[in-house]
Amino acid sequence: MRFVWTVFVAAALAASSFAGDNSQADKVRIVLVGDSTVTDKAGWGLAFAALLKPEAECVNAAQSGSSSKSYYDSGYWKRALSKKPAFVLIQFGHNDQPGKGPERETDPKTTYRENLSRYIDQAREAGAQPILVTSMARRTFTPDGKIASSLTPYVDAMQAVAAEKKVPVVDLHARSITLFESVGAEKSKAFGPPHPNGGGLIDGTHLSVKGAKAIAPLVAEELWNVEPALRACLSAPEKSAPAKQ
Repeated sequence: MRFVWTVFVAAALAASSFAGDNSQADKVRIVLVGDSTVTDKAGWGLAFAALLKPEAECVNAAQSGSSSKSYYDSGYWKRALSKKPAFVLIQFGHNDQPGKGPERETDPKTTYRENLSRYIDQAREAGAQPILVTSMARRTFTPDGKIASSLTPYVDAMQAVAAEKKVPVVDLHARSITLFESVGAEKSKAFGPPHPNGGGLIDGTHLSVKGAKAIAPLVAEELWNVEPALRACLSAPEKSAPAKQ
């Protein structure tokens, strides 16, 4: 697994920039903000960067364990904006849920919405176009093969903020549910890395290389539809199954 991931990283370096040197100055810069499910190591970020055309670069500023609250309080958001993005993709929710501790938890009816609104306002003030991304679903299946998601209140809150603030929203939650249910509980295990507790268990939240390569095109397809200004940076998407409503 480590060797495969190293090869994948090397293949994506041309699309994913962390230094922002002069040779990249004329590229459209897309900054990713979020939790571990967005990171290069455990999320869809690196696979997404590999899908961009040479006219764009991706800076992944996502941080494992972050919520919409802790990401801001820890100074990560300020650093993300310092990268001077043209577009900033913002995905939170997993670590905003109850049980994550007071440093991270938010209320989908109040503080979560307030945090998202603050990100949107400050991104715009910095000259960036904010784009919200709903939380990727966890691969938790019911006996009848359906995804049981506890993230819905946060997804609904993000959709409401997007409508209120008039910003594009990528509904990755819905798209990922459609994907996982179409693949099924057993085959979808390949989308996750081994569980840190071992015992042959599979992590149903984070992504393996295969999982990242399956999720990233969904993000790109949604971006093609919701933000036409990014089409010059993306290949035309192939037709795929619509998201479940």
